[in-house]
Amino acid sequence: METAREKDMLLVASKTKEALKGSDYNVSAEALDALNNYVYWLVEQAQKKCTANGRKTIKAYDILAN
Repeated sequence: METAREKDMLLVASKTKEALKGSDYNVSAEALDALNNYVYWLVEQAQKKCTANGRKTIKAYDILAN
């Protein structure tokens, strides 16, 4: 399994930091890594749900479903 540093960054770091900062917040590199890992996890879950439903097309509800 890949570590957080080995995975390609799926997020645009500058835009993500901008969204996270708010008025008085700083954003660490580890925060971006954690969000990136979460996005990878969401992708994996969507793929599993899609496969379980006999499809090859991932739909919005595959990603947003709990």
